[in-house]
Amino acid sequence: MTNPRPTPGTPTQATPTAGSPQGPTPALTPPDDLRAALAARLGGAARAWLDQALDEAAAHPGAHGPISVWELRLAEAGRRCGPAHADAARVLILHAAGAGTDALTRVYFQGTADERRAVLHALPHLVPGPDALPLVEDALRTNDTRLVAAALGPYAARHLDPHQWRHAVLKCLFTGVPVDQVAELGRRARGDDELARMLADYAAERTAAGRPVPEDLHRVLALTGSERPSPGTADPHGKES
Repeated sequence: MTNPRPTPGTPTQATPTAGSPQGPTPALTPPDDLRAALAARLGGAARAWLDQALDEAAAHPGAHGPISVWELRLAEAGRRCGPAHADAARVLILHAAGAGTDALTRVYFQGTADERRAVLHALPHLVPGPDALPLVEDALRTNDTRLVAAALGPYAARHLDPHQWRHAVLKCLFTGVPVDQVAELGRRARGDDELARMLADYAAERTAAGRPVPEDLHRVLALTGSERPSPGTADPHGKES
C-alpha cells in the first residue's frame, strides 16, 4: 500500500446474485446490514476470504510491524471480491479493525484511489466528529470524480461548513458528478440563498459563453427555494465575495 498501484485485475471468485450487482451503498448502510448483503452476493471462495479478513481485522486491530494484516487485505479486496463489491469489503474490513482517524489517514494517503474511496465511505461508520475532514477536503481538491462523489457522503453532510459545502456542490457541477451523489442535498440546500446566488451566477456565465447549463444546476436551484434568483455578488467560479 505504500506505492499507489492499479486495482488488481478482474477476479473470478465473486458471483453477483439477482438484483443490483453493486449492492447497497457502503456509506449509507449499517455495517451489519452491509455484511449480510455482501455475503449474499459473493461466491463461496470470496465469502470465505472476506470472513477470514474480517476475523483477522477484529483480532489484530492495531499496527503489527510496518503494516497491519488488515491493511494487506484492503489491497486484496478487488481481486478477491470483484470490483463491484470491493468498496463494501474494504469498508467492512476498516470497521472490523476499528480504524480510527490516524489509521484512516494513513490508509488514505498511502493507498490507491480505490482504497482512498473506501476510507471516505467508511468515515460515517468510524469517526463521530469532524477530525477526518482533512480527508474529505483532500478528495474534493482532486479531479477524480469517483473520489469527489465518495467524499460527499453522510460524513461531509454532517461536518462540512456551509462555505465548504457550497463549493463542493459547485465542484460536482464543474466535474459532472451527479448531484444525486451528494448526501442530504435537499436538507442542506433548503433556504440557502448564498448557494442560489452562486448557482445563478454560474448559469449566467455558462449562458453568456454559449454553453449549456447542467440540468443538475436547475435541480439544486429548485431545492434552495429560489428557482429564479437574480445574479448576486458571488463569483461565477463559486468564490463568495
